[in-house]
Amino acid sequence: MPARLRLRRPPAVARAGTGALALLGAFALPLSAQAGYRQPPSPIAAILDAPPTPIVSLSPDRTVMALFSRAGYPSIAEVAAPELRLAGLRFDPASNGPSRGSGYRGIALQPVRRGTSDARTLDIPLPGDGRGAPIGNVSWSPKGDRIFFTLAGADRIEPWVADVATGAVRRLADVRLNAVLGSPCSWLSTEPALICRLVPADRGPAPTLAATPDGPIIQETEGGSADRVATYQDLLASPHDEALFKHYATSQVARIGLDGTVSPIGARGIHGSVAASPDGRFLLVTTYAQPFSYVVPLNYFPSTVAVWGMDGREVRRVHTQPLRERVPWGGDAVEEGPRAVRWRSDADATLVWHEAFRGDTIAVNGMRDRVQLLAAPFSGAPTTLATLGWRAGGVTWARENLAIVTERWARTREVKTWAVDPSKPGSTPRLLWARSSEDRYGDPGSFMTHTDARGQTVLHTTTDGRYAFLQGPGASDEGDRPFLDRYELATGKSQRLFQSARGFYEVPMDLLDDRGDQLLTRRESKTEAPNYWLRNTRARIAPIALTSFTDPAPQFAGVTSELITYTRKDGVQLSATLYLPAGYDKTRDGALPFFLWAYPQEFRSAAAAAQVQGSPDRFVRPGGSSHLFLLTQGYGVLDGPAMPIIGEGDAEPNDTYVQQLVSSAEAAVDAIVSRGVADRDRIGVGGHSYGAFMTANLLAHSRLFKAGVARSGAYNRTLTPFGFQAEQRTYWEAQEIYTTMSPFTNANKIKDPILLIHGMADNNTGTFPIQSERMYAALKGNGATVRYVQLPAESHGYSARESIGHSLFEMVSWLDKHVKKTRTAMDD
Repeated sequence: MPARLRLRRPPAVARAGTGALALLGAFALPLSAQAGYRQPPSPIAAILDAPPTPIVSLSPDRTVMALFSRAGYPSIAEVAAPELRLAGLRFDPASNGPSRGSGYRGIALQPVRRGTSDARTLDIPLPGDGRGAPIGNVSWSPKGDRIFFTLAGADRIEPWVADVATGAVRRLADVRLNAVLGSPCSWLSTEPALICRLVPADRGPAPTLAATPDGPIIQETEGGSADRVATYQDLLASPHDEALFKHYATSQVARIGLDGTVSPIGARGIHGSVAASPDGRFLLVTTYAQPFSYVVPLNYFPSTVAVWGMDGREVRRVHTQPLRERVPWGGDAVEEGPRAVRWRSDADATLVWHEAFRGDTIAVNGMRDRVQLLAAPFSGAPTTLATLGWRAGGVTWARENLAIVTERWARTREVKTWAVDPSKPGSTPRLLWARSSEDRYGDPGSFMTHTDARGQTVLHTTTDGRYAFLQGPGASDEGDRPFLDRYELATGKSQRLFQSARGFYEVPMDLLDDRGDQLLTRRESKTEAPNYWLRNTRARIAPIALTSFTDPAPQFAGVTSELITYTRKDGVQLSATLYLPAGYDKTRDGALPFFLWAYPQEFRSAAAAAQVQGSPDRFVRPGGSSHLFLLTQGYGVLDGPAMPIIGEGDAEPNDTYVQQLVSSAEAAVDAIVSRGVADRDRIGVGGHSYGAFMTANLLAHSRLFKAGVARSGAYNRTLTPFGFQAEQRTYWEAQEIYTTMSPFTNANKIKDPILLIHGMADNNTGTFPIQSERMYAALKGNGATVRYVQLPAESHGYSARESIGHSLFEMVSWLDKHVKKTRTAMDD
């Protein structure tokens, strides 16, 4: 059977073969429940079907905004269309591109310093094959005078370009782009042309599966170091899968000029990435090769990273990586050899990469990582830009004598940021700051960057190079108030240029000049939809509105919100956003049925866990399968109640996971009940992914809630034996912890109703659909009240309009029945 069809089957059917009907029957709902897709009650459906707000992108020269119009949610027919799931990837074999990507329906252009009346929509001839959003892979040319984009048709992806000045659009060349391994094209910085990956013109038909197997599928490992591998999905599983993957992933690199000329470069291969040097003379190419693996995805296959000339000849082999099935474990362990190889963005043709002294977490003379440089002609040994005690986190390039280097240590959450001088290899770096990544209140912000004349991302500095700019969340016990600072690089002193006013949530998006006087922001409030504004940070003049996006869900306008704080028993302060339905009056209406939606988070510090997260001034409108839609059905919602799992010193957070989780939930329930807005006897709880894991645990270890909603969760930690979330210990190192934390092993303790929802094509690491399948069986076998909803073709998050609507129907009906306790559509 072809891999595409095999992989499109529901998981239970694919595993069961001829016995599939019997197995499916054992776990399915009664036949009376199989009624097709259902729709949620009003006004939820109308909100779901409202046109989405456009996405905004600023040109490199900061003079034009592009507004990308989005389609609504795709239909189940689009989501369930044939796709291949190979080597950890999902793609459309017909078009040779992503099968689940999100694209656009149209593009409009608008001058930054004028109003929306000056916006003009490009006349793009969309394919008539029913694809909702065929425009993808959008990128500005380095000068900002053109926009490249692709159009996806039924059997191909084509390159197109738009002229910003005239608005004219045209197809560049009659070629098929290969987007199986990512965005297929990128601009050359020195000439009006693109480097693309093409489907080889002479590629024949796809390999077919022989009717008779050639033999068994065998995997073998020799003794030695432990093989700690995450539970990946969509892996290769047979020689036929290997042949299919090689067929579709193979591409031909080519230069495509704006005049339509197509010039092949080098040999075809499984080219994972192709990046031109800033001066346009070289290509940095990552190419994968056999032998492939059946236990790890593409990124761990054998690969080479090499510099090519523009004639396709190899100039320098930077690194050759063998197949890696023994993967370094732990958040701070890495692979030996060069990693994250890329071009230095402020130089003509200089390679930069990170390299560990050893792959584990042990330091060598106090050091673990180094940042290496190698300039053209790429001969000889590299020079060292920086030697680091932790793991390199990234480099922001500024100029010949300045780069910003970040290092971090995941286990302790520590981060250091340095200023280094690339012109003086071996010179002592200067520490800008050292902090904990958990400390939101002390976050100095992130350095702002911009696109230079060659299309490269570099540090945004003033013309004299004296100042850079920092943009940060501005977190405090009052909530987030984003800011922009001018930062003196020599002294480390900051001057606040802008901070969001109270009552608004306004985010600095980009600087429109080198001094920091002109600022593009996105502003919103509880009642004001997000829009883009032009601000002058020097002159005291009113900001200018650049867009006029309206409320996409006016039905939600009367909902009220409040950022609240409360304390759990051990003294840790917690926070959450409290939402109340439109028109609610506590005196008149009394206590409401309530729903808590949360996601636990690990911390190494109780002080950091107590910090307030979020803003009380956001313009909140629900979308997708959001729990906030319950506010339209008479429920109050406590959104994001903090569920910190803290492990200080030598203690690991999960050593007391259950106790801390229940304590946080108790504090949240007490907070809303004490306010008089929640009825203690009518409170439900829910979450997605790790939040679903949380939900099942709360029902197993407390009686705080009348019902739960658990979506796309993992419930049996023996199925993720090499770690999960921030847990780095294996099942065999912490067996008691894994067992205690697994709702599956505590299924007999769950006495309150629980709704399980799962995408049947979930490819998220650890949340295989079998997790919900087996949890349902365990709950049913122990006499629990449980409903199990499988969404065909859906992944970890749900995307089809029918699936989203049905998920919301299930949530509302379940909570009405078991929390609000009214007759529901589910009973009909």
